[in-house]
Amino acid sequence: MSEFKQVVKAGTGKVFSWIKRFFLVLSLLGLVIGGGYLWVCNWTYSSGTRAGTLIKISRKGVVFKTYEGQLNLGGFRENADDGISGNIWEFSVWEEEVYRELQNYEGRQVKLHYREKYKSMPWQGDSNYFIEKVEPVK
Repeated sequence: MSEFKQVVKAGTGKVFSWIKRFFLVLSLLGLVIGGGYLWVCNWTYSSGTRAGTLIKISRKGVVFKTYEGQLNLGGFRENADDGISGNIWEFSVWEEEVYRELQNYEGRQVKLHYREKYKSMPWQGDSNYFIEKVEPVK
Protein backbone atom coordinates (compact mmCIF):
# COMPACT_ATOMS: atom_id res chain seq x y z
CA MET A 1 0.00 0.00 0.00
CA SER A 2 1.33 3.41 -0.88
CA GLU A 3 2.17 5.98 1.74
CA PHE A 4 -0.66 8.23 0.55
CA LYS A 5 -3.27 5.46 1.00
CA GLN A 6 -1.96 4.73 4.50
CA VAL A 7 -2.26 8.40 5.54
CA VAL A 8 -5.79 8.65 4.09
CA LYS A 9 -6.84 5.41 5.80
CA ALA A 10 -5.42 6.53 9.18
CA GLY A 11 -7.11 9.96 8.86
CA THR A 12 -10.45 8.40 7.92
CA GLY A 13 -10.34 6.11 10.95
CA LYS A 14 -9.72 9.07 13.25
CA VAL A 15 -12.62 11.01 11.74
CA PHE A 16 -15.05 8.10 12.12
CA SER A 17 -13.84 7.53 15.68
CA TRP A 18 -14.45 11.23 16.48
CA ILE A 19 -17.94 11.15 14.89
CA LYS A 20 -18.90 8.02 16.87
CA ARG A 21 -17.71 9.60 20.09
CA PHE A 22 -19.56 12.86 19.31
CA PHE A 23 -22.89 11.08 18.70
CA LEU A 24 -22.45 8.88 21.77
CA VAL A 25 -21.90 11.94 23.99
CA LEU A 26 -24.81 13.74 22.29
CA SER A 27 -27.12 10.73 22.85
CA LEU A 28 -26.14 10.42 26.52
CA LEU A 29 -26.62 14.16 27.03
CA GLY A 30 -30.07 13.93 25.41
CA LEU A 31 -31.07 11.04 27.68
CA VAL A 32 -29.93 12.89 30.81
CA ILE A 33 -31.71 16.12 29.81
CA GLY A 34 -34.90 14.26 28.78
CA GLY A 35 -34.96 12.23 31.98
CA GLY A 36 -34.38 15.35 34.06
CA TYR A 37 -37.20 17.15 32.24
CA LEU A 38 -39.65 14.30 32.90
CA TRP A 39 -38.57 14.13 36.53
CA VAL A 40 -39.01 17.88 37.12
CA CYS A 41 -42.36 17.99 35.30
CA ASN A 42 -43.66 15.26 37.61
CA TRP A 43 -43.01 17.31 40.77
CA THR A 44 -46.12 18.36 42.66
CA TYR A 45 -46.54 22.13 42.35
CA SER A 46 -49.55 22.37 44.64
CA SER A 47 -52.24 20.22 46.21
CA GLY A 48 -55.63 20.90 47.70
CA THR A 49 -59.36 20.51 47.27
CA ARG A 50 -62.06 22.07 45.12
CA ALA A 51 -65.78 21.69 45.49
CA GLY A 52 -68.53 22.16 42.97
CA THR A 53 -70.93 20.40 40.65
CA LEU A 54 -69.42 17.64 38.55
CA ILE A 55 -70.46 18.46 34.99
CA LYS A 56 -68.62 15.91 32.91
CA ILE A 57 -66.26 12.94 33.18
CA SER A 58 -65.09 11.07 30.09
CA ARG A 59 -62.37 8.94 28.59
CA LYS A 60 -60.88 10.55 25.51
CA GLY A 61 -57.88 10.69 23.22
CA VAL A 62 -56.69 9.38 19.89
CA VAL A 63 -53.31 7.87 20.75
CA PHE A 64 -53.30 8.20 24.54
CA LYS A 65 -56.66 7.51 26.24
CA THR A 66 -57.00 9.69 29.34
CA TYR A 67 -59.78 10.44 31.82
CA GLU A 68 -60.88 14.09 31.70
CA GLY A 69 -63.53 16.00 33.61
CA GLN A 70 -65.06 19.38 34.35
CA LEU A 71 -66.24 20.84 37.64
CA ASN A 72 -68.54 23.88 37.85
CA LEU A 73 -67.19 25.92 40.76
CA GLY A 74 -70.19 28.26 40.72
CA GLY A 75 -70.39 31.92 39.92
CA PHE A 76 -69.08 33.55 36.78
CA ARG A 77 -65.69 34.41 35.36
CA GLU A 78 -64.90 37.35 33.10
CA ASN A 79 -62.97 36.48 29.94
CA ALA A 80 -61.43 39.02 27.59
CA ASP A 81 -62.55 36.98 24.55
CA ASP A 82 -66.01 35.74 25.53
CA GLY A 83 -67.17 38.27 28.07
CA ILE A 84 -68.72 36.45 31.02
CA SER A 85 -68.69 32.67 31.26
CA GLY A 86 -69.23 29.97 33.87
CA ASN A 87 -66.44 29.20 36.31
CA ILE A 88 -65.45 25.77 34.97
CA TRP A 89 -62.39 23.88 36.27
CA GLU A 90 -60.90 21.16 34.08
CA PHE A 91 -59.01 18.21 35.53
CA SER A 92 -57.54 14.81 34.67
CA VAL A 93 -57.74 11.48 36.48
CA TRP A 94 -54.95 8.88 36.57
CA GLU A 95 -56.66 5.94 38.25
CA GLU A 96 -59.56 4.02 36.72
CA GLU A 97 -61.04 3.42 40.19
CA VAL A 98 -61.35 7.18 40.81
CA TYR A 99 -62.81 7.61 37.30
CA ARG A 100 -65.53 5.02 38.03
CA GLU A 101 -66.32 6.74 41.33
CA LEU A 102 -66.62 10.10 39.55
CA GLN A 103 -69.07 8.59 37.07
CA ASN A 104 -71.41 7.85 40.01
CA TYR A 105 -71.35 11.51 41.13
CA GLU A 106 -71.92 13.17 37.75
CA GLY A 107 -74.39 16.07 38.13
CA ARG A 108 -73.92 16.16 41.92
CA GLN A 109 -71.94 18.28 44.37
CA VAL A 110 -68.50 16.80 45.08
CA LYS A 111 -65.24 17.72 46.78
CA LEU A 112 -62.17 16.75 44.74
CA HIS A 113 -58.71 16.27 46.23
CA TYR A 114 -56.06 17.10 43.62
CA ARG A 115 -52.38 17.53 42.92
CA GLU A 116 -51.10 20.07 40.40
CA LYS A 117 -48.01 19.11 38.40
CA TYR A 118 -45.67 21.56 36.66
CA LYS A 119 -46.55 20.05 33.29
CA SER A 120 -48.52 17.03 32.18
CA MET A 121 -47.24 14.70 29.51
CA PRO A 122 -49.60 13.66 26.67
CA TRP A 123 -50.09 10.18 28.16
CA GLN A 124 -51.11 11.65 31.55
CA GLY A 125 -53.93 13.99 30.59
CA ASP A 126 -54.90 17.36 29.16
CA SER A 127 -54.66 19.40 32.36
CA ASN A 128 -52.03 19.80 35.08
CA TYR A 129 -54.59 18.97 37.81
CA PHE A 130 -54.86 15.29 38.77
CA ILE A 131 -57.63 14.01 41.02
CA GLU A 132 -56.66 11.59 43.80
CA LYS A 133 -59.86 11.28 45.83
CA VAL A 134 -63.57 12.12 45.56
CA GLU A 135 -66.00 12.94 48.37
CA PRO A 136 -69.71 13.71 47.98
CA VAL A 137 -70.80 17.03 49.49
CA LYS A 138 -73.74 16.56 51.85
